[in-house]
Amino acid sequence: MSFTIANLKMIDPSALKAKLTSSVVQSPIIIDVRDSDHIGGHIRNSHHIPSTTIPNQCPKIYDLLKDSQTNEVVFHCALSQQRGPSSAMRFIRWLGDNKNDDPFAKSLEIYVLRGGFVKWQELYGSDTEVTDRYDKDLWKFGY
Repeated sequence: MSFTIANLKMIDPSALKAKLTSSVVQSPIIIDVRDSDHIGGHIRNSHHIPSTTIPNQCPKIYDLLKDSQTNEVVFHCALSQQRGPSSAMRFIRWLGDNKNDDPFAKSLEIYVLRGGFVKWQELYGSDTEVTDRYDKDLWKFGY
């Protein structure tokens, strides 16, 4: 069976926030794939890897996961309709091509943030516990 974008797991902003603020659960690695629209804030401790660079950055993402000893990664862009899901798929395909026999790779949980950063900032933009460098003036008229 082939794996498509329709099969990707989504994570709601509230569930991601709970993981990020939990003292019990290891926080997932967050990959922000926004390109020139990576302004006005970002999820705390996220890694900015523009979508155009994802094919070359898959080994880095894998190493981030392994080094942090977490098996969860969340991809997102502005709306998580195109770049976020496509980047997650590229990473999944890279894993299949390069880490097919790796037990750690097989344990990975790969998610896309439902609603992307646009939804995140609506809910948590002003929450400095989970959002950095939020500029509400950039968002006051929407995306």
